[in-house]
Amino acid sequence: MATVRDAVFEALRQLELTTIFANPGSTEVALLTDLPEDIDFILALHESSVVAMAAGHALATRTPSLVLLHTTAGFGNGVGAIATARTNKAPMVVLVGQQDRRHLASEPFLAGHLAGLAGDYPVSVRTPDNAQAVPAAIIRAYHDAALHRGPAVVIVPMGDWFEQAETEALPAAPVELRRSAAADPVIGQRLADTLLAAKSPVLVAGPTADDAQTWAALTTLAENLDVPVWQSCSASQAGFPGDHPRFQGHLPQLRDELRKTMAGHDVILVVGAPAFRQGTFRSGAFVEHGTTVLVVTDDPDEAGYSSADLAVLGDVRAVAVDLAARVPEQPRRAPAVPPRAVHTTAPEVTSPLRAAHVYAEVAARLPAESTVLEESPSTRAQLLDLMPARAPFGFVTIAQGGLGFALPAATGIKMALPERPVVAMVGDGASLYGIQALWSAAQYRIGALFVILHNGGYAVMDRLAAVQGGTGPWPGFPEIDPAMLAQGLGCPSRTITSHEELLAVLDEVIPTLGTRTEPLLLDVYVEA
Repeated sequence: MATVRDAVFEALRQLELTTIFANPGSTEVALLTDLPEDIDFILALHESSVVAMAAGHALATRTPSLVLLHTTAGFGNGVGAIATARTNKAPMVVLVGQQDRRHLASEPFLAGHLAGLAGDYPVSVRTPDNAQAVPAAIIRAYHDAALHRGPAVVIVPMGDWFEQAETEALPAAPVELRRSAAADPVIGQRLADTLLAAKSPVLVAGPTADDAQTWAALTTLAENLDVPVWQSCSASQAGFPGDHPRFQGHLPQLRDELRKTMAGHDVILVVGAPAFRQGTFRSGAFVEHGTTVLVVTDDPDEAGYSSADLAVLGDVRAVAVDLAARVPEQPRRAPAVPPRAVHTTAPEVTSPLRAAHVYAEVAARLPAESTVLEESPSTRAQLLDLMPARAPFGFVTIAQGGLGFALPAATGIKMALPERPVVAMVGDGASLYGIQALWSAAQYRIGALFVILHNGGYAVMDRLAAVQGGTGPWPGFPEIDPAMLAQGLGCPSRTITSHEELLAVLDEVIPTLGTRTEPLLLDVYVEA
């Protein structure tokens, strides 16, 4: 007799969804006991690490990943990471265990009120009406995750797995679903005409533009128009080469500074991002009166909340390629595009070791085809200046804002792309939210490099308190030893306290990042 469990494994094989990222409990044991040999199981020590690792894997493969969480406790622990995955547009199917449906009405031990636990962060939440509907629910969740680029949740009561599967009826979901990529010629010509008629257009690239074809199209467009290009504010990935002469940097997080930055431009084309996502609130308009804002996105939500004159909802790559072909090379503008304003330079070697030293020295050694993950809020601006993305998928960070993403996401990315150098640059405070991921990296021999910038406190919080004109009540934590924590989790580590030590270890380790099968954590003491 074929069981629901058998049918689910067959569906997962058809979807090529055969790696399970998990921190399971009793409600998931029936699914996991004696797993088939072609189903890989990846354990993490905390649910936030489970979800973030799967998110990194999904971003690297551009396909949904599979997560398994344990009823209320596990699902609840993972909600913050699910929110981050949604904002980072990381597609994943999240299976959540539930008590046996045959006695759910009596609120048994471990029963969960699960459907609304993650709020509206999942792109969908399904509880199959009966056991036989579980395989179709998982297939539909896969398509939800792929189409909407986020976490899709399926809640499965533990007694369903060994129920008899329905073998006669077709599942109520397509096994394969494809989106046809195309650019509307009328809209494309309208965008082209608007840019060509502008006196001073400017491009803004967002994270959805982070692939080779879109980079090439936007590079051609910027060169033909002879215009500057900015990265969207708080972008989780790089939508344009950071070392290109027309690249100007990342847009500021404050609305009044955004207006100043965009002043003088009569047309703004935003590709792969909304217009405009900001940080701390400031009053006033995003841009000066009379400025035309055009947005190209494949996210219906982004299209809906953009402050734009025209929002085009469609395939970002197809629209960008079409638009680049419609805009011929224009006469050079006077004055020419100004050089990028780089605000950070590496301090002299004789000064105390600082974060900027670390960023500059790592960047000088990393090949262009590398992925750098950032989670060091107090020095993020320095990293963006000193470590610009030079190839697609060269930069990844948290889009939603919650810490704990970089260490597990780096593990998941390196797992998916084992030949690609992967480096996570993380503050010591931020590292504590996802430190458990080091165990998974060591256990599964994931050769990522984790660089902890160790200043002994929450530097970004200290800075924010100073902006308010005071000091915060939180203490520092100089006694915390990330290198020792890493070793306790089975991950090799080294402590770095001088420039000479830093250069020596980087010269030794970075050339091996494409072939390493062992993780390494560098605990680098830097001046606050």
